Amino acid sequence: MNIPASGWRTGADRNAQAGALFDEGLRQHMLRVYNYMGLGLVLTGLVAYIVGNTPALYVPIFSSPLKWVVMLAPLAFVLVFSFKIQTMSAATAQAAFWGFCAVMGLSMASIFLVFTGASIANTFFIAASMFGATSLYGYTTKRDLTQMGSFLIMGLIGVVIASVANIFIGSSALQFAVSVIGIIVFVGLTAWDTQNIKEQYAEHFSDESRQKMAVFGAFSLFLNFVNIFQLLLNFTGERE
Repeated sequence: MNIPASGWRTGADRNAQAGALFDEGLRQHMLRVYNYMGLGLVLTGLVAYIVGNTPALYVPIFSSPLKWVVMLAPLAFVLVFSFKIQTMSAATAQAAFWGFCAVMGLSMASIFLVFTGASIANTFFIAASMFGATSLYGYTTKRDLTQMGSFLIMGLIGVVIASVANIFIGSSALQFAVSVIGIIVFVGLTAWDTQNIKEQYAEHFSDESRQKMAVFGAFSLFLNFVNIFQLLLNFTGERE
């Protein structure tokens, strides 16, 4: 049976239109992810700056056992997001994300007590450049990064264990090794997470699901960026 050329063109036009709609939806989704992440960083930075430069706030926190609560509170949010994101509503996920960003700002306020403002700003821009380049790679690459992800997760576990051990050991050599390996791990995770966020997007998902996906994607990338920044600060930061 012969199919008229116009039929082929109609089918091709429909496929092209569907592809264009999908690409636009994906672009809007990724833009939402980066917007959440960017606003989260602004909130974290503001809280850290205000607390770190206000003695009435940082003295009661960092001169008492309360500092351990502040330092460990972000971990509680990480656990909540990891195990409860599927059962959260989109509104609850957003509220938890903003709360996490604020608490992270509290825990990071101490950097303003240790490092100069200029070195903090310089490190931030270096970290932003590294993050931007690797996230762009993760978004545009045709290479499947799935296998790389499993090695990165193992590396992350090793970095966490070594960091905890070094709290008691206090080895500068171990701290240096943790910082170097940690930067490599989180740079790799940035590319891996970006590709996952892109591939998990599906046009048929409900607005509620897309909203939660965007929040969780922003949360993942936010963690990568903050860790890159903090580890870089060990190398580039000038102490007060």
